[in-house]
Amino acid sequence: MNLFFVHDFFKQQVKEDALIGRITRASQEIYTVRTETDSYTGTLSGKFRYEAEQTHLWPAIGDWVVYEPYDQNMARIHHVLNRRTVLSRKAAGTGNDEQIIAANVDVVFIVTSLIQEFNVQRIERYVMQVYESGARPVIVCTKQDLCDDVMGKLAQVERHAPGVPVYTINSLDGSGIDALKQELIAGESISLIGSSGVGKSTLLNRLMGEVVQQTNQVREEDGRGRHTTTHRELFSLPNGTVVIDTPGMRELQLWGETANVDATFSDIENLSQQCKFRDCSHEKEPGCAVTKAIDDGDLASDRLKNYNKLLREVERLKLKEKYGTHRTNRILHGPNRK
Repeated sequence: MNLFFVHDFFKQQVKEDALIGRITRASQEIYTVRTETDSYTGTLSGKFRYEAEQTHLWPAIGDWVVYEPYDQNMARIHHVLNRRTVLSRKAAGTGNDEQIIAANVDVVFIVTSLIQEFNVQRIERYVMQVYESGARPVIVCTKQDLCDDVMGKLAQVERHAPGVPVYTINSLDGSGIDALKQELIAGESISLIGSSGVGKSTLLNRLMGEVVQQTNQVREEDGRGRHTTTHRELFSLPNGTVVIDTPGMRELQLWGETANVDATFSDIENLSQQCKFRDCSHEKEPGCAVTKAIDDGDLASDRLKNYNKLLREVERLKLKEKYGTHRTNRILHGPNRK
């Protein structure tokens, strides 16, 4: 199995004579369409542009598309095949648009630095979005050589992402890479996500065994890497695993359902099954197993705070989708509230 293996899920969507390729690079509406033998510079057909009014329906990195070659190494993209998984976020701004980060990925490596960029609340948001995509999350903590409390930071990650595999690596000398490679399965697709400067490109180069993405030196004043990746691109590892590198994200506005918040906070969800009341809000109700766990020191209080915050954020998104921004504010806050 390799980069160009076409899963039956996609084959069943097209006629036998259709030409199918995968989007391996996307930048400003110019796409690279790859097959087992050819590579094309792809653009959208006029009909596609007319019919796909929302941009989340346009091709994204990792998509399989139906194309038509023309001229030399050029192709018109006519159709995007239905996606198996979709890693996305709410697009920036006040609207309610979905922005696709990567399509048809099996695993998402959430890459975070163990130094200045380290933030467990951000990790929780990433985990929730990966569950929403249908993929499996894996957390990769970089720059262990610059961290004075590796074990303490790892304990925090494991506490805030229960059940999610966590690895720590030093991409510069390769420490921890061999352990991480057990997550690489031939034929599967992996996406790397995380903030700018956390070491995604350096990690990719290590996994590839060669330099395929430019990297910059870490800044001495704060130990942070400089932003280098400016587009999304797909690579094939030597063992046949596909990896999608993405630009760093300044923020991750959620896009999803409340069920995936519960999956992210499985520790709270499991405790809630022991609450006296089925509709317990975990505030002041008697017999609340969640507040008892907090009082006993078995659950951090900020864990419940973050859980409620993400639930409200997802609920707000759903209301905006249904009613629009103005009416959502009235529903959530009342007509005379600010």
